[in-house]
Amino acid sequence: MALFSRQGYADTSVAEIAEHAGIGRGTFFDYFPRKECLISAWAQERARKLTCRLTPRLEGAANAAEALRACMSTLSDLNEEEPELSAAMLTAWIETGRLLTQRPYVGVVFTDIVERGRARGEIRTSVSSELIGETLRDLYVGALHRWTHPDPDGRRSRLDVELQLAVSLLLHGLDPAPAPAD
Repeated sequence: MALFSRQGYADTSVAEIAEHAGIGRGTFFDYFPRKECLISAWAQERARKLTCRLTPRLEGAANAAEALRACMSTLSDLNEEEPELSAAMLTAWIETGRLLTQRPYVGVVFTDIVERGRARGEIRTSVSSELIGETLRDLYVGALHRWTHPDPDGRRSRLDVELQLAVSLLLHGLDPAPAPAD
C-alpha cells in the first residue's frame, strides 16, 4: 500500500511489492494470484474499518437521514486519513474495471440503511432500496473521484461537505423554494 500511495497502482510492479515486503516474487503469488487481488484485500480491510466505525454511529442515529449522513461522514474520515492511498486505490479500482464488475460494500451499507428507514416508515418511495443504495454509492464514488484530483494549486475539495450535500440532494431533491408571496 505504501508503494501504491507513493507511485500509484499502475506504476508498481509485483517485483517491487515483493522486494518492499522482503519476500520473493514467487512467494507473493503464493498469497495473491494476481496483483489485482491486492485491491480486493484492501477493499475487505476498508469494509472492516467502515463497519467498526460506523456501527456505533448507526446505533445512535435517530432516523435514516441521520444514518446516511453518519455513513458519509465516516467514509469521508476513512479517506481523509490516507488521501494518497485512497486516491491510488480508487484509481486502481477504476482502471482494473472493478467499478463495473463488483458491487462495492458501501452500496450494501447504503441499501441496509435505506431498508431500515423504510421499515420505520421514514422512506416512502416506489424506488427500490437497492437502487437508492446504488445511487448513494454512485454519489459517493463521484465525490471521491473529484476529491482525489486536487485543483491546479494542489488543494482538495472538502469531501465531507460534498458528501453531505449529496445526501441532502437525494433526500430533498431539486424542488425549488416556494415563490415569495406578492
